[in-house]
Amino acid sequence: MNLRDLRYVISVAELGHFGRAATACHVSQPTLSGQILKLEEELGVTIFERVGKQIRLTPVGEDILAHARRSVSAANDIMTAARASRDPLAGPIHLGVIPTLAPYLMPFVLPKAAGYLPMAPLRLLEDLTGHILPPLSDGGLDAALIATDPGTDKLAEIDLFEEPFWLIMPKDDPLAKLKEIDLTQVEPSQLLLLTDGHCLRDQALDLCGRQSNATGPASADVRAASLETLVHLTAAKYGVTLVPRLAVANWTGLSDKLIAKPIKGNKASRKVRLVFRRDMPRRKAMETLAQVVRDSLPDCVTRLS
Repeated sequence: MNLRDLRYVISVAELGHFGRAATACHVSQPTLSGQILKLEEELGVTIFERVGKQIRLTPVGEDILAHARRSVSAANDIMTAARASRDPLAGPIHLGVIPTLAPYLMPFVLPKAAGYLPMAPLRLLEDLTGHILPPLSDGGLDAALIATDPGTDKLAEIDLFEEPFWLIMPKDDPLAKLKEIDLTQVEPSQLLLLTDGHCLRDQALDLCGRQSNATGPASADVRAASLETLVHLTAAKYGVTLVPRLAVANWTGLSDKLIAKPIKGNKASRKVRLVFRRDMPRRKAMETLAQVVRDSLPDCVTRLS
């Protein structure tokens, strides 16, 4: 058994396909399949089973995968610690970013990061918070930009900025005449929401004082996967929606149809933070990355120190 074989197991489990896993690991499929077969023979168990064209982990395979991830993560940490002792600002930073933040923040961050961290290029993964946190804890990611409490003491966090929510609506909506919006004035059935799993959906529901089973023509029928979809539906007069402030300036070709208004109340915002494993050896790189983000922010959000 060696780390290479454990990486093969992890790759097959994540990609669900021996051929794609071999490509990702830069080996031939017969080589990867043969090494996994040898590992299974060595352990005396079956790690993967084929169900039709699908590859699935066996129950013992699930346990082996968890141990494999911890082992590979520990090995990576050893390499990272050695590299960090030479230069903590050298080496790629694998960064997870939530979808309601990535397209609006990273265009500001990436150019500045190239100057602050010339030897530590950012490698981005855009995904939901629930999909980012497991690989972050397991060592598959170095850090993440999220807008909710990570919910574990295994992760450290650096607060970056407070971002207000705004309500966007068609320009002829009756609420468009107001300077700011009290959300009690918003008809529940007109509120367009992201699909389950997006933290922004939960934040919008909490802010509006409603539960996740909110009903009504719009809130029940639309569960969009992106803010862009919600913005275009709003432009089509299908409802209204809440967006983070950084997203307000990104309505390409829709400025003649939409208007945005700030929301009354001190709680109408979200806190964005950088999270990473407490025991990771590149703390200086994380602190530098946090400063990069703060220095990249436009004035429409509030920097946190």
